[in-house]
Amino acid sequence: MYVLVPDDPVFYAKFQSLEEPLLRHLYRLHHSGADSDDERVISDAYDSWVQVLLKLPLWARWHTEDAPAVPAPAEPPPPRYTLYSMRGDQLTSLYPIEVTAVDLGHLTACLDLFAGTGPEPPYGEERVDDVFRRVMDVLLLPPPPGLLNILRFVGSQGIALSVTLPTEHEREYQRFCEEIVTILSSGDTFAYRSHRAMYL
Repeated sequence: MYVLVPDDPVFYAKFQSLEEPLLRHLYRLHHSGADSDDERVISDAYDSWVQVLLKLPLWARWHTEDAPAVPAPAEPPPPRYTLYSMRGDQLTSLYPIEVTAVDLGHLTACLDLFAGTGPEPPYGEERVDDVFRRVMDVLLLPPPPGLLNILRFVGSQGIALSVTLPTEHEREYQRFCEEIVTILSSGDTFAYRSHRAMYL
């Protein structure tokens, strides 16, 4: 299935932040000596996390600019493009990436395992399961079909383009991006306003 992910440092930072708790939990379970179901759930989730990470547009940019010695993923990253409104305003790009139901299932199972467990985070920091839930809610957010079709076509061209959204698809874009911002930044008024300013 295809999902639309934003070229958005807030989403990328939250997604990337999941690596440390996944590895920490996996390390702790592995060194406990017991071959547990929990260890298999987290191990599968980590593998799926990597599969999704390799497809994210910001990871592809970081990989290209800062880590030329690291082998490239088997699937090339989507070509970057510039998105505009009918008024000529530049918009935050969205990228269609194909994710498998298996990978989403592994990540969801791990979220269920983490939900409501673990110590309270330091003051001002989110719980791991809250960050995980926000990331999964964005990945599972159904993309508007018309917008998805346009952006899949852009990606299939294999070259960088400038794309102007027709008015009807711009409305879809605005609603979809508002949902992303609400999912990722609700609960903190300053963070929400700052994040929303990236899109609208």
